[in-house]
Amino acid sequence: MYALGKIKVTTAIPERLARLHDVAYNLWWSWNNEAIDLYRQIDLALWENLNKNPVRFLQEVSLRKIEDKLKDAEFLKEYDHVVENFDHYMADRNTWFPRTYPDMQNEKIIYFSAEYGLHEVLPVYSGGLGVLSGDHCKSASDLGLPFTAIGLFYKQGYFEQRINQEGWQQTNFHNLNYSQLPVHSVEDATGKPLTVYVELPGRVVYARVWRIAIGRISLYLMDTDVPENNQFDRALTERLYGGDRETRIQQEILLGIGGIRTLDALGIKGTVYHMNEGHSAFLGLEVARKLIMEKNMPFAEAREMVISSSVFTTHTPVPAGNDVFPIDMMDRYFSNYWGQLGLQRHEFINLGLKPNDAHNFNMTVLALGMSGRRNGVSELHGAVSRNIYNDIWGELPEDEVPITHITNGIHTLTWLSPSFKYLYDKYLPSDWKERPYDPEVWKSIDAIPDEEIWKTHNVLKTKTIKFVRDRLKRQYLQNGIPLHEVNALDDMMDTNALTIGFARRFATYKRANLIFRDLARIERILNNTGTPLQIVFAGKAHPADRPAHEVIKNINDMAHREGFKGKVFLVENYNMTLARNLVQGVDVWMNNPRRPLEASGTSGQKVCINGILNFSILDGWWCEGYNGQNGWVIGDDTQYDNEQQQDDADSKSIYETLEKEIIPLYYARNAQGVPTGWVRMMKESIRSLTPVYGTHRMVQDYVDKMYAPCINRIRGIVAGNYAFVRHFAAWKQNIFRLWPQVRIIADRDIHGLAEYSSRSGEEISLGVTVQLGSLTPDDVKVEIFYGLSTADGISSGHGAPMKMVRQVDATTFEYHGQINIDDGGEYAYSFRVVPSHPGLFNPTDLPLIRWTTV
Repeated sequence: MYALGKIKVTTAIPERLARLHDVAYNLWWSWNNEAIDLYRQIDLALWENLNKNPVRFLQEVSLRKIEDKLKDAEFLKEYDHVVENFDHYMADRNTWFPRTYPDMQNEKIIYFSAEYGLHEVLPVYSGGLGVLSGDHCKSASDLGLPFTAIGLFYKQGYFEQRINQEGWQQTNFHNLNYSQLPVHSVEDATGKPLTVYVELPGRVVYARVWRIAIGRISLYLMDTDVPENNQFDRALTERLYGGDRETRIQQEILLGIGGIRTLDALGIKGTVYHMNEGHSAFLGLEVARKLIMEKNMPFAEAREMVISSSVFTTHTPVPAGNDVFPIDMMDRYFSNYWGQLGLQRHEFINLGLKPNDAHNFNMTVLALGMSGRRNGVSELHGAVSRNIYNDIWGELPEDEVPITHITNGIHTLTWLSPSFKYLYDKYLPSDWKERPYDPEVWKSIDAIPDEEIWKTHNVLKTKTIKFVRDRLKRQYLQNGIPLHEVNALDDMMDTNALTIGFARRFATYKRANLIFRDLARIERILNNTGTPLQIVFAGKAHPADRPAHEVIKNINDMAHREGFKGKVFLVENYNMTLARNLVQGVDVWMNNPRRPLEASGTSGQKVCINGILNFSILDGWWCEGYNGQNGWVIGDDTQYDNEQQQDDADSKSIYETLEKEIIPLYYARNAQGVPTGWVRMMKESIRSLTPVYGTHRMVQDYVDKMYAPCINRIRGIVAGNYAFVRHFAAWKQNIFRLWPQVRIIADRDIHGLAEYSSRSGEEISLGVTVQLGSLTPDDVKVEIFYGLSTADGISSGHGAPMKMVRQVDATTFEYHGQINIDDGGEYAYSFRVVPSHPGLFNPTDLPLIRWTTV
């Protein structure tokens, strides 16, 4: 029958339960299972059917079922308890940040990211970067930071994945219905939707602003699907990482420049700006433009303000991972912009040029040059980043490149299973949820009886296997698999078998199918009588990454191959729902990226809080986390030039560790059926890893090492009426102009030779003569640089300061210094001059250095 129109009926929630609405519209519920349980108790089937979406749930739930709960005294008691906890959380000001930095509560920390993984109901994320951003926001809320986040609202989010009968990935996109999501429309003073704009070639593009409440903080997302835009611009924020390079630069202009304009429209004045990856790097240009217009500053001074207030985090372990745009594209998009910065074209383009690449504007280079604090996301990744970007700092030794590291973490309560939370509530200090970063809290883990922790794990494992089995059944039915084969899954997945999980983004460097390198050997391991093993895989490949699609196809083929069928399972549509089930219910979490291409990785951090053990390459965070008793390593830290050799060595390590360590330990049971050695390792994993690899610790590190120094620096500048940036910018310009005049003349008269012998611990005096030209000794630092002698020069070098002892003439000065070397060996030394100024944010910020020349 023809439908003339539609009528939308929303359930009227009784006043007694009206606060369910408030809780539903704040993502606080996503990490508080007691709140989730309220909706589940009202109508579990509807809750699951609506993808755990409390907003839509309240719109569609039966009024009868709501009214039934008004008669349920126990439910009302739980409801009041949840509301009380929510109100206390929102009102509590006695949190870590106000206690630690009481004088900074009125500052504003602004966080920019291209994606946010908060919950599966808001699929505006693709993988680890987005989930990290979401967890960062949640911990910022828990710790009480004055924090605001900025991003884009992707109407179709990231794709949903199907794996067809042949094993090929298929992508599906669906429009999100904003009215059914926990989002708020932001309105202007007239009550109309708040909009901002950016200029693109030949047109202005408008974006509506939405707000997502994440506990105490807000995330603002821009959405170009508004009537003021043409059909192409309305689709600009349709998909995450969709479209071509034109779409990418437009999205990044909107994120960076539009994001700053969103803050202006909201009346939020940022003190610190944190760029999570280079996608938002254009924000530095917009902040500078505003300072130029409002404070009448030249660009050099405005740039110093931006540097003083900006933090940049790189997540990219390879140069090819950086966003770059051709110079002609930059001309089209910014020809009307660089003049507003007071720059000539070449000056503007130079902001994003990487040495030896004059054809592309590099967003990471722009971000590095416009930030005063820079970091990778693990200790190893910090070293990799210093190597990748070393040439930006000229001849500076790689170890001294001003990029540090803050290792990623995860939001504990988001990823912790309710069952383990119950155990922790029972045995840990009562305030453990407020201080999960405190190692003292986790020393109580040994108080949990082995039998109890093992029983809890097995209950979760059974739940996970049922979840995976149900997902696979739907998947198989969609692919036309005969019903008898679908039902056979009930007998295939064994709740008593050692179960390995492997789930993550299927980039090729992750080597998802590495375990199948020696088919005969892994087949024997999988089918060993008495010690069964099964593996669950899940993951999405980028739609344009054909080699990654081949990996998915290969694993799917293995899952249906004789000898592997019933032992290997590939589950489609990896998202936060599937991830949560897997990280709470497998036995071992395997991760075998090609070292050193894993910047950090966080999936393994999610499992350790749930008593699951890591089995991983020594890459990313696991280099720091592994202590010999809390999991296993694959391979070692050998650097390979040949990928085939690396794959051979690492796959062999997987097989040997499974055969000799993991499988025997898992199946060694006491009289009660408990694998006591395994449980001991579970407890060590929880105790040693949980406090360190959480976002509470991570955000505290960002505050201590990044945000607070920026706040203090900006405060000092503003208090001095910007005099510092005027003098400092002038000093920098002077240094760059006069640096070619600097020369070093080594003094070979001391000890008579450039090479000599010394006893360990004996003081060695060295001298050098330096020509500074028009610079003064106050402008520079002269150092002895010494370290182990190698064929390439000096390894593991250190700088030792030298003092100016005599002025030879108007431009020439003599310096002396001493070094002590305690360990015997062959050493080498040289001399160097670097710029020096008390206002340098990092001692080696300037890409200027003069070495002794032979």
